Amino acid sequence: MDCKELLSAARAVAPAAYAPYSGFRVGAALLFEDGSVYTGVNVENRSYGLTICAERSAVTKAVGEGHRKIVAVAVSCPDARYPVSPCGACRQVLSEFSDPDCPVCFEDGEGKAVTTTLGELFPYDALHDLKET
Repeated sequence: MDCKELLSAARAVAPAAYAPYSGFRVGAALLFEDGSVYTGVNVENRSYGLTICAERSAVTKAVGEGHRKIVAVAVSCPDARYPVSPCGACRQVLSEFSDPDCPVCFEDGEGKAVTTTLGELFPYDALHDLKET
């Protein structure tokens, strides 16, 4: 599965996001090493600290079903005027289950996309080394 297909999966779920406060819907799709794809959406709360991002929503769903190795990430933001990458908290969580060379694709509402790697988005992942000790 390439980034275009994964972005399509993220785009398909984004309308289901619960974003009554920001009006900023996000859909995410994660590809795992066995070929399975898990999706998630952002779920806001009037207490913003309790909001969960689409990427973390997808991670928790997949981990709850036994998946541990993400091999590609896609994020679609239909309400954005430019491609929006995963936030810092999501980068940290994604790094727990993927390698720095994991492709990350993200797009805006017009379909303009950027493709990079988690290592490019999160270059100084000092905590990643803790897994190996």
